[in-house]
Amino acid sequence: MRTKDIKLIDSFKNGLIVSCQVQHDDPVYSEEFVVKMAIAAQWGGAVGIRANSPEQIRAIKKAVDLPLIGLWKIWHDDTDVFITPTLEAAQAIWEAGAEIIALDCTAQITHEGRPAYELLPVVKKAIPEALIFADVSNYEEGVRAIELGADIVGPTLYGYTEATKHIEEPDLREFARMCRDFKDKAYVIMEGHLYTPEDAMKCIYLGAHAVVVGSAITRPHLITKRFVDLLSGYQNDWREDEKKKH
Repeated sequence: MRTKDIKLIDSFKNGLIVSCQVQHDDPVYSEEFVVKMAIAAQWGGAVGIRANSPEQIRAIKKAVDLPLIGLWKIWHDDTDVFITPTLEAAQAIWEAGAEIIALDCTAQITHEGRPAYELLPVVKKAIPEALIFADVSNYEEGVRAIELGADIVGPTLYGYTEATKHIEEPDLREFARMCRDFKDKAYVIMEGHLYTPEDAMKCIYLGAHAVVVGSAITRPHLITKRFVDLLSGYQNDWREDEKKKH
């Protein structure tokens, strides 16, 4: 039985965690591709991996010796909550080998009809050894997640909720506030809207324990579309493709 190891999070200090995910309708989809991305991330010096679904987590864990933040994206038409929305999903990614479980900890209502954040204490009780990464969209949700026992807080869902869906850039002032106010209560890791090394360094300077970068590194079709959208006068919003339900 694994025991909770805060030293694992300490090992992320000032480092890059690469989100290696591929969806079934991505043009680059294959189990081998997601594993190759993780191997490349380790080769490049990443301190951790973030991965989606039990199958992809198992495959990556066999190939890469890095701590893994696991989640399971499950979409329903009646909700915008899709990151590890149930206890069963959390248990599945834990059993697949993830050391850290990422949960939607926003106030959005789940497919089951409850606020997403209510799952956090349920998972903590069922899997007390697991470290919990609370994906939130604003400061207030971060406060609540810490009160409920989150080990890590990150603004992963800033730009993905109804109130923030129009946003493309990170709110660095709000993130700095999180780093300042949460530093003695939980680890604050930046995730979302980071596209360059300079973006990542700004967040470390503001107090981030580490940063997570995904699409800007591991999703070549979205990287290409981001360039094409700008070159064509921004006729299409590439973010719509990034945020679509799969």
